[in-house]
Amino acid sequence: MRVEILDTPFDPLEAVREHQEAMQAEHGSFGATALFIGTMRDLNEGDAVQRMTLEHYPDMTRRHLEQISQEAHERWGVIDTLIIHRVGEMQPNDPIVLVAAWSAHRGEAFATCRYLIEELKSRAPFWKKEYLDSGERWVEHNTPA
Repeated sequence: MRVEILDTPFDPLEAVREHQEAMQAEHGSFGATALFIGTMRDLNEGDAVQRMTLEHYPDMTRRHLEQISQEAHERWGVIDTLIIHRVGEMQPNDPIVLVAAWSAHRGEAFATCRYLIEELKSRAPFWKKEYLDSGERWVEHNTPA
């Protein structure tokens, strides 16, 4: 179970490859890997978005993400999970979040991956400010699943 919060760009697929290579003790035990990669859109609520800033309280946010991961492990008994979330300034098409789950079978991997991203979106304390042609605004609601 790994949680990272980064203030620099990252390559989600490279992060998955590196994490999976480091799971040498589990090689052969997982038959499924499920991924979710969230990227910044250039449109929200009908407005063009030029860029975005994500703010957070580091310790509080990390604790929330670790708690969500622990809950998923207990609920589905997955082999491992990985959450990487960006903070700071981002541009459209930048990866924002990576959620990955490894398990023996696909059902647990899909369920865990969905649980992690949905709980992250609803419980983790991140604050999103969008920069538009007409000014800036704080995003008050996440988009539904």
